[in-house]
Amino acid sequence: MQLSNYLFFTTTCEQALDFYTQCGLGEMTEVSRYGLNGIAPPNAEMHGKVMHARFEGPGVLFYASDNHDAEPMRGSAHILMLDERGQTETLFALMGQGGKVSTPLAVQPWGDFYGKLTDRFGVQWMFNCTDRTAL
Repeated sequence: MQLSNYLFFTTTCEQALDFYTQCGLGEMTEVSRYGLNGIAPPNAEMHGKVMHARFEGPGVLFYASDNHDAEPMRGSAHILMLDERGQTETLFALMGQGGKVSTPLAVQPWGDFYGKLTDRFGVQWMFNCTDRTAL
């Protein structure tokens, strides 16, 4: 058994996955689109949008799609467990572009370097770095 997250966007799935690729998280390794290969779109606006996608990179695996009836993302977050402070700072800055930082990166009471943000697509991300040598 493996638990994986599934992100639902309304019409910006491909843009979000392209953004995550540019940030260095990984890449879309599988995609099916509405209106192709017999997959009927629920409405005309959804034609060509992502019906199902797999996104993966080193230590990263999740799925995503566009859904005409998707609800705004809330109550859940991806947590990226990192072991290098520099990598954490770089990724946090990249993924925060156009988003909103709710917890700036800082050493937390549990001793790790941690921060939280909501990206420009409404997805919450937590960054936890266990590298204490650089603190």
